[in-house]
Amino acid sequence: MQRENVVKSVSRALDIIALVGMKKGGLGVTEIANQIDINKSSVFRTLSTLVQYGYIEQDSETGKYKLGYKFLDISSKLLESIDLRTEAKPFLQELENKTNEVIHLVVYDQGEVVYIEKLEGNETLRTHSKVGKRAPMHCTSVGKAILAHLPEKDVLAIMERKGMPFHTANTFTKIEVLLEELNQVRNRGYSLDLEENEYGITCIAAPVFDRQGNAVAAVSISGPTTRMTKERLYKLGPIMIQTSHQLSARLGHVK
Repeated sequence: MQRENVVKSVSRALDIIALVGMKKGGLGVTEIANQIDINKSSVFRTLSTLVQYGYIEQDSETGKYKLGYKFLDISSKLLESIDLRTEAKPFLQELENKTNEVIHLVVYDQGEVVYIEKLEGNETLRTHSKVGKRAPMHCTSVGKAILAHLPEKDVLAIMERKGMPFHTANTFTKIEVLLEELNQVRNRGYSLDLEENEYGITCIAAPVFDRQGNAVAAVSISGPTTRMTKERLYKLGPIMIQTSHQLSARLGHVK
C-alpha cells in the first residue's frame, strides 16, 4: 500500500512498535533492522526515544526490546471512553438496511433490560418498545440473550425477585423450562422471542460482551411473525452472531 504525506521518523517508529508487539520475548536491534530494512543506528535511536516515553522497554537480561506499559494506560483510557450507543450505531444501521425491520439495542440493569436505541426500519410494526423503557428478561429475546451468559445463581435470583409473569400463551413461566432455553441460547449464539412478550411479534437477539467478557447489552431484530418465519430466523442467526462478535470487539472483548 502506497503511503502519502507520512513523516518518516513517525512511520519508522510505528513500524518498529508493530514489529516488537508481534514477538512476545522482544527483539534486538539487529533483528529489527533486518526485518524492516533500516540501518541499526536509526533503529537504536528510534528505540531509545520510544523507551524514554515508555512505549518500549528494554529487558535488562536479554537486551531485547518489548512493548512498554504505556500502551496499557492508553488502551484503558480508550476503553473507558467508548460509548456503547455510538459504537453500536453503524452495526444497528447495517441490520436495519439488511432487514428493513425494527432494530433494538438494550443494556442490562438490575434484573431488567433498558432500551437505549431503536431504529424503526422501513416496514410497519407497532411494538411496546421505546428508548428509555424497561422490559422483563424472561420473555424478551434481548433479555434471554443476556441471561444465557449470567451465572445460574444470578438468573435464579433475578427470577425470584422479578418473577416470571405471563405475557402471552408462549411466555416461559417455569424456571426449569427457562434454564433449558438459556442453555440452547448459549449453544447456538442467539436467542429468540417467539411471541413470548407480544402476540404477533417475533424477535431474534444476540449478546454484547465487554472487555471482561460480561454480557452487558444485546442487539435484536423485531418483526411480525408473518415475516419472521422459521426459515428467515435461520438465515438471520449467523448475521446476529457476527454482529455480536463485531460489536463486542469494539468494546474490547477478545473471544
